[in-house]
Parts: sequence; C-alpha cells; structure tokens
Amino acid sequence: MILRFLCFLLLFWMIGFVWFAVDLPRPANDDVRTDSIVVLTGGPQRIEHALQLLESNKANNLLISGVDRDVKPGELAAAYERDLTLFDCCIDLGFQAVDTRSNALETARWTARREDTTLRLVTSDWHMRRAKLELERAVPQDIKIVADAVPSAPALGTLFKEYNKYLMRRLAALAGV
Repeated sequence: MILRFLCFLLLFWMIGFVWFAVDLPRPANDDVRTDSIVVLTGGPQRIEHALQLLESNKANNLLISGVDRDVKPGELAAAYERDLTLFDCCIDLGFQAVDTRSNALETARWTARREDTTLRLVTSDWHMRRAKLELERAVPQDIKIVADAVPSAPALGTLFKEYNKYLMRRLAALAGV
C-alpha cells in the first residue's frame, strides 16, 4: 500500500515536472499598461526588457529589485546605454533583496508607497511561476499582477531545481508559512 502511494506521488511529481518544463510562462501582451514595472535581477535580458517597456510607456515607473549595493544608477545607465535622466525620473533601485522571497517583500513595500493598483512582473520564463507566487503573497490582493516572462533556454538542471523550489514554496504557502 505504501509502495503504491509512493509510486503515485512520484508519477504525480513527474507529470508536474513535464508540465512545468514544457509550458513555460510567456511574455505579456504588448498592449497591457500597468502603473509600474518590477524586474528581478539575476537573468539575462530581464533589465533590458523592463527598460524597453518603460520607454514604450507601458508604465510610468520601474523598480529594479535585487541590485548589488555597490551599483550606482550611472553605472546601470552606462551598462544599458540609457540616458541617466531616465534613471533619475522613473527608475528606483532596490538594494534589499537577495532572493525571490525578499524581491517580493521589497516590491510590496515599494508598491505600497506608490499606491499602485497594477504591476508588471518581469523575470525569466523558468522563474516566473515562483516569483509571481511570492509576489502574490506579499502584495495586497487588490493589486493586479501582470506576468511578463522573458523567454530563455533553461538547462534541464535549472528547470529541475526551480520546479522543486516552486513545489516547496507552494507547500509552505498551503501550510501558512
């Protein structure tokens, strides 16, 4: 009986992993406009995509969450070949986050100060599900979150680790942790 249950759990986990790996989240509709954008550092093309959205008037403000404490706005402007005035007017750098959960908490504090009602979340496709789960738990329920995944080609190992992290956070959320 226990062996059957364990086999069922393994089969359930495998089916879930295939779904997770094959049906990665996609970019948001280009017509969507939100109050603000948050981009989580740590993956290629994330910040560039968020900057393009801001410049395309898809939002008025941008939070780059998880920035190293030593990075200055001028350095980011130079690295992404943008005018520093864009950073001065419309971009905030978040230095508090060190992981996905703290990205969500940092973003929740930032949106609360801004009184945003809609927020576009930018991160890699393989990271989107867990990032959105954490953000949904951190911000008030009346804030609409638009997931805007940056397409990538993740390695199988990356997907494996991220799927298990996602499952553990889902279980923790169900347990109220």
